[in-house]
Amino acid sequence: MNHHDNSMPHVSGCACGLHRRRLFTGGLLAGGALLGLPAWAREGVEVGSRSSFSQLVSAEQIEQAAQQNYQQMLQQAAAKKALAGPASPQLARLRAIAQRLIPFTFEWNERARQWRWEVNLINSAQINAFCMPGGKIAFFTGILEKLKLTDDEVAMIMGHEMAHALREHARERMGKTAATRGAIELGAAIFGLGNGGRYLAGMGGQLLSLKFGRDDESEADLIGIELAARAGYDPHAGVTLWQKMATASKNAPPQFISTHPSGPTRIRDIEVNLPKVQPLYARAAKPAQRFGPP
Repeated sequence: MNHHDNSMPHVSGCACGLHRRRLFTGGLLAGGALLGLPAWAREGVEVGSRSSFSQLVSAEQIEQAAQQNYQQMLQQAAAKKALAGPASPQLARLRAIAQRLIPFTFEWNERARQWRWEVNLINSAQINAFCMPGGKIAFFTGILEKLKLTDDEVAMIMGHEMAHALREHARERMGKTAATRGAIELGAAIFGLGNGGRYLAGMGGQLLSLKFGRDDESEADLIGIELAARAGYDPHAGVTLWQKMATASKNAPPQFISTHPSGPTRIRDIEVNLPKVQPLYARAAKPAQRFGPP
């Protein structure tokens, strides 16, 4: 990063200049010298560094595969007349919330500045939503209707899914898979040669069904509540959201739950981190327009 926009948030684990300064000033801050740092530079959630496995596979190729997979999904939905049109109030709602969150994604992943973010709504009873690499977001009407989500809860889901893309969790999992296929195919994957290109294209079809580990889910929860808080959405909705998810999963676990483990531990983790993001929410500009559930 060549510069730092003070209107943007800061996070741990990135390689930006502010993060280096933050590490340097950590001891000084502990000693009471604030050095004039803005409050947001000292606030927010803490997560670890990205996995080195994510460096084994090209981000560009994964984003390209995601784009192709996403467009195929939209075409299939349109053919079934299940793709919400621009007049849909709930699609307008999702896009308005996304527009508030997107400016706060850049400090988590510099590539996000160049992503062509897309948000679409699919008419399906599934309780599901996702954000593919490159900022390709989709919600299913089932998650909005069955859980009666407030705007704050939608922002928690959207922030959570954005976090998976920003932290390149899919890229990390593909990197781990590529590493098990041997040096020849791994080299091809890195440089886009031979079987590597076909391998990544094939993996693109799995982007919708990837299951992330507990660490990935915890990262996404925490980053998600911070993104939402900075965008003016109440982070306490992270608790009510997962309470609703837990209730929905008592009968037949929805697809969202199958790939996003729930439970008391998850809620406790969010509650523990609420004090870290509450000041961000308190200072954030709040949405001028509020929407309701379907």
